[in-house]
Amino acid sequence: MIGVMVKIEGEPAPLRHFFAVGFEDRAKAEWRAIDRAMLIGPVAESPVSGLEPVHAVSELTSSTVGMLALKAGEVRSLGWRWPRKWITLEPSAEGPKDGR
Repeated sequence: MIGVMVKIEGEPAPLRHFFAVGFEDRAKAEWRAIDRAMLIGPVAESPVSGLEPVHAVSELTSSTVGMLALKAGEVRSLGWRWPRKWITLEPSAEGPKDGR
């Protein structure tokens, strides 16, 4: 999942728009999200309130990709609101880092 800061007319600062991107390569996913965001408006050139203009928010789990029916190479808009339902807190296969 990629967040892109987009300048919107009438807004005092750029707003973050979220995209689900069907690429495992992070750089490629970010560029595809930028391409899609540019259809909405200009992308911010510098950080906004400490957030980079384009950043990977979270890697989507395979179950989330399946639930979204996201195809390889596809870019899907998730909207302006924090997409908490797409970010899961599934435990990693490695387990906790502190040894518990």
